[in-house]
This record gives sequence, structure tokens and C-alpha cells, in this order.
Amino acid sequence: MARDPETIERDIEKAREQLATTLDRIGDKANPQKLADTAQAGVRAKLDDPRIKYPLVGTGVLVAALLVRKLLR
Repeated sequence: MARDPETIERDIEKAREQLATTLDRIGDKANPQKLADTAQAGVRAKLDDPRIKYPLVGTGVLVAALLVRKLLR
């Protein structure tokens, strides 16, 4: 059954709009700055956790003390 050319044109235009919307969404999700911001927020959230924060601070102090000790010898 043959379709009306106007119907075909409307279907094509609708498909183009859907494709444009999909491409915009993909572009938003794959934005490098947005990905970096998300990763940075995740790392900051982890570092704000006291179970992670305090052992890291303690390790940093220990490394610094060992470096000072080695330099003064």
C-alpha cells in the first residue's frame, strides 16, 4: 500500500527531531567537563568521610615525619 508523501515527510521530520533530541542527550552525558565535575564530587565526598579522611591525614603525617627524619640524618 502506497503512503501519502506528506505522511512520509511528517514521519521523516519526526524521526529527525527524535534523533536531534537523542544526540543532545548523548552530548550532555559525554561532556568531558561534566564527567570531570562528577568524578571530582565523588572523590570529595569520599575524602569527607571520617573513616577515609583521618587515616589519610595520619599517613601523610607519618610520611612527612619519616622524610624529615631522613633529611636530618
